[in-house]
Amino acid sequence: MTRDEVTELHFIAPIANVPPIIKHGILCHKRAGQIEHHSVAMSEIQERRTNKRIPGAGTLHDYANLYFDAHNPMLSKLRAQNDDICVLQVDAKVLDSPGVIIADRNAASDWVRFSRVGDGLKTIDRDRVFARYWTHPQDVYDEMSHKSEKCAEVLVPDCVMLGFLLGAYVANEVALQKFQQLNIGLPVLIRRDIFF
Repeated sequence: MTRDEVTELHFIAPIANVPPIIKHGILCHKRAGQIEHHSVAMSEIQERRTNKRIPGAGTLHDYANLYFDAHNPMLSKLRAQNDDICVLQVDAKVLDSPGVIIADRNAASDWVRFSRVGDGLKTIDRDRVFARYWTHPQDVYDEMSHKSEKCAEVLVPDCVMLGFLLGAYVANEVALQKFQQLNIGLPVLIRRDIFF
């Protein structure tokens, strides 16, 4: 993938967390734990992320994590919460921030490669990250690998500042109304194609 191909990045969040995000930015796990918020994170994955170190850098919980494409296994697992979640659009310019790391798949994976942005984008297989489906019934190993690749991450040290937020996507009218009731002035669109 090239830098020009990254038009936006995504952050999956409960709609209830958007006001604190507007106030504090998208925080790394360590900082988010210091303020009241709702979590959609899976505890078993967070346990793996707690002690996972990026070579030459901090732990995964020192970074705010963004996806290249929110239409991924994480969002699929949250489909029962579609009325209460959103996908925040993040300006791709965040890639130019100091210390940003690219994970070529889910950062908690045993097979992940971490790289600085220039080299890291080259490790991203655009066709696989943006594929509509990641299932490969005829090849269990490929399916497992593709599922992890769909969750490739951009890791931003500490916090994604408010200035990088462009808007939000929601799954349906119920979520749209909940988001609009926040009255925060962030544009929001229904994008059923992103959700499950």
